Amino acid sequence: MSDTLSEGLETYRIGPKLRELRLAKGLALAQLGDHTGLSAGMLSKIERGQVFPTLPTLLRIALVFGVGLDHFFAEGAEKPIVEVVRARDRLKLPDTPQGEPAFHFESLDFPVSDSRLGAYLAEFPGGGPMTEPHAHAGVELIYVLSGTLEIGIHDGIRMLDKGDSIYFESGFDHTYRAAGGEGAQALVVVTSS
Repeated sequence: MSDTLSEGLETYRIGPKLRELRLAKGLALAQLGDHTGLSAGMLSKIERGQVFPTLPTLLRIALVFGVGLDHFFAEGAEKPIVEVVRARDRLKLPDTPQGEPAFHFESLDFPVSDSRLGAYLAEFPGGGPMTEPHAHAGVELIYVLSGTLEIGIHDGIRMLDKGDSIYFESGFDHTYRAAGGEGAQALVVVTSS
């Protein structure tokens, strides 16, 4: 890449913006790598400005944080936030790119820059594995749209049926899976504070 292109891209501070998002969510590089399919080493190079990601790679990262590409390129202009996300435009991602995914999720608010929450449509396959125990800063609200969802938290299992919801501090290890042979679908909302 030419010096002119490098200097032009550096003005957007993509790496520092990525690092800020990651730290705000309390994610380690390896955890972010699990969600994006990128190695921790590659993510580190992006954060330090040694590598500039392609737009598809940057979009995959943005979806994990529930922000749009404009988050990395906008100069922070003040304007009211109104974003419509069409069902056809959402991208379904597995919770982990390796092995059998425990669930798939679609960001419901990905175009919003600096969103104060993350909203996802999550689908848990019937007979799928329990997710790995994970924790993140903030709180989480889950509303079950269909099926029965099994949530493990605080050394206990909570069973949620269609129409049930749960709110919890997400700084504690928690897990999910669809109960029984049927799949489950849920709306998941997370905040980092």
